[in-house]
Amino acid sequence: MHPPVVSVEKVLYIQKLIAMRDGTTRMSEFRDRLSALPAREGPRPETGPMMPHQQLSQNAPPALQEALFDRARALRGVEVRPSRVSVPGARAFVLPETQRASPAMSMAGGEFAHLHPPYDGSLHLALPRDVGDEVIEKGWGEAHPAARMGLIPDGDAIPLMVYGPRDEEELEIVWAILEASHAFASLGSTKDRST
Repeated sequence: MHPPVVSVEKVLYIQKLIAMRDGTTRMSEFRDRLSALPAREGPRPETGPMMPHQQLSQNAPPALQEALFDRARALRGVEVRPSRVSVPGARAFVLPETQRASPAMSMAGGEFAHLHPPYDGSLHLALPRDVGDEVIEKGWGEAHPAARMGLIPDGDAIPLMVYGPRDEEELEIVWAILEASHAFASLGSTKDRST
């Protein structure tokens, strides 16, 4: 077995992500980061077309799922709880009421994202529509079926499935997408704020 080939574009993007992390990132900086997303390599994984919306192939190795979980639970203000909207075993990332931007920025009760159980490894989260469209276009995720069916009002946010990371390089990219969701849920605006 040969080691995976990593594109120069992906390496440069990951280096840029690491260099930009300082804990005070504004939504405009996340937009800049994610506008330069490299395309995800290979075909999209198979996913269930309806709810529960699950990733069925190309699943993230459990160690990478746990690495993503450990990073997410360390985000400012995040509490980990069982998901109120996903399958049993999904772990939700929740912002307390005092840190939530508005109910529209989360799925339920401040839950801005959740990581599916180990047999799946994908996550659901919300992003500003323009950022979410970029994630979809570059192959890192897809719109939630409820959004595709028009069950979720068309607004500033789009709920997405982000595919689980298959390797360490993809972990950095999926992590950046999750950080952007946290910033969006915390800031509550698709417009730049300085705090």
